[in-house]
Amino acid sequence: MKIGMLTGGGDCPGLNAVIRAAVLKGSREYGHEFVGYLDGWKGAIENLTTDLGVAQVQGILSRGGTILGSSRTNPAAIDDGLETVIRNVRGAGIDGLIAIGGDDTLGVARLLTDNGLGVVGVPKTIDNDLNATDYTFGFDTAVNIVMESLDRLRTTGSSHHRALVVEVMGRHAGWIALHGGMAGGADLILIPEEKFTLEAVCRQVDASFRAGVAPLIVASEGAIPEEGSEVTATDDTDAFGNIRLGGIAGWLADRIEQETGHETRSVVLGHLQRGGTPTAFDRVLATRLGYRAIEAVTSGDWGMMTTLRGTSVDLAPLADAVDESKTVPLERLREAENAYPG
Repeated sequence: MKIGMLTGGGDCPGLNAVIRAAVLKGSREYGHEFVGYLDGWKGAIENLTTDLGVAQVQGILSRGGTILGSSRTNPAAIDDGLETVIRNVRGAGIDGLIAIGGDDTLGVARLLTDNGLGVVGVPKTIDNDLNATDYTFGFDTAVNIVMESLDRLRTTGSSHHRALVVEVMGRHAGWIALHGGMAGGADLILIPEEKFTLEAVCRQVDASFRAGVAPLIVASEGAIPEEGSEVTATDDTDAFGNIRLGGIAGWLADRIEQETGHETRSVVLGHLQRGGTPTAFDRVLATRLGYRAIEAVTSGDWGMMTTLRGTSVDLAPLADAVDESKTVPLERLREAENAYPG
């Protein structure tokens, strides 16, 4: 078989591990040939391709990012976009695609499958918000980066008797804030799943200082105050209609200082969370998902995506991943509150 591969959406630690695993297993075990589409769906629309064989994937296991490049191009938002992808793929003699991405990328994969093009998906997002899989690769790396950052910020906050508000990624799901905050001993965690009040935040800040703790607050970028709405960096949206969030930490830090009188600083971790080398967990998970994707392609299991359930890697329909996001159950947030000071 001749198989096309692409990576879409934001870059993520472990993407190269998936590519490597799929190419090695597919080439050596099944004799498949691979073509890489550059920059996600943009490459499939504009016929931007590269050779993708064993030689090209040697030594990329530990590399962050993606050797194929990525973009947020949405064929469904372009006139004749889906038809162009199908025409280009079939014109190149490619039997089907492996699309590695989050809900936007996999949503396009589902549409292409519905229109007769064979696609197998591999779920990727540091946000861990895709349904049908317990964990997505990249999440563990992001959580470890948040944890290490909190460990460092804790000492500087304590030294200067300051409150610190740390903004992490998480548009509609607070998994990074929850896991990173719990691992880093955060004194308050704010996630999109539950609106917060400024009064309650300030009350926790005061309680922390009374307990002799310089408070460390972790807030998802999509956290929403009851007094307002999501804080956005710009009014613009991407090709999938997503607004660009950002600024909740600065907004909150200013108001905490005004209301409590405690000196407060904000830190935005931003793209640090999804850059650099993947953790061992993410390397292993990404490799296993890549192996399973090749098995699915070989069997013609189009319209499916690879998943992790417990310790087993299996398949689930793409629809299960994209129809609804996986959000944090509030009982998990209640667990984290047991460790708050005061």
